[in-house]
Amino acid sequence: MFLRMSVQKYYTSDPITSQCLFNLIMKNHVFTKKRKGISTVLTTVIILVASVVLGSGVVLYGTSLFQTVAQEESIQVQGIQVWVNATDPLGDAWGAAGVRNNGDKNLSVDTIHIKGVTIPFTNWYWDTDQTRVTTDNWQATFVHEGTGGVGTLMKDSPEVTTSCTTPAATTLEIDFDGGVSNPNDTLDTLCLQQGSGPVGLKPGERAIIYFQVPQERITTLDAGAATTLKIFAGEAGAPLSTIIQNP
Repeated sequence: MFLRMSVQKYYTSDPITSQCLFNLIMKNHVFTKKRKGISTVLTTVIILVASVVLGSGVVLYGTSLFQTVAQEESIQVQGIQVWVNATDPLGDAWGAAGVRNNGDKNLSVDTIHIKGVTIPFTNWYWDTDQTRVTTDNWQATFVHEGTGGVGTLMKDSPEVTTSCTTPAATTLEIDFDGGVSNPNDTLDTLCLQQGSGPVGLKPGERAIIYFQVPQERITTLDAGAATTLKIFAGEAGAPLSTIIQNP
């Protein structure tokens, strides 16, 4: 009825004009009938699917990033030793550890923590020269060679034959197998420098670090007790347990 009235309303005596108006009315009518929007149900489904896809992408990216960091940043710590002088009531305590960068990116060993205290860098003594920190030296049993004063390790091993003039900043010299008087002397002498900051290691490189524990943190009463040593390079590392020994 509406269509018929519209046609009649716009009908004129001019055939051409009438035909054009009729065609226009019919065209608009057909377009109006065909124009439809997306249903509410379909819109909801699209939103839910998009949310699931985006959420899955975020989870996968986070997991991949975590695995990449875990694979790239890794250190191995071995041979840890902690000693306390049984005749020094204030606690003349030292420790030693071998550290290796077994990841695939450069790392800096920046934390040594024991008995509630972080050891300051100036209490670190380390060697990273790979010609001296050989696999045999790195896997050897680290030794305490006695003290040369209050809280100070003896500067030189009794049988050291090298003066460690390179580097000139050498502070301690340690030979794990007793020097040339030992017929089985095969291990290179370590030339330890006093620290002033983190110890940098490239992938695969090794370091041997001796460190002095601040006095009164470990005393003679702690000899024979278990303690936890934490060595970290950034986020890489883990707490390790050891027994405090008399030197």
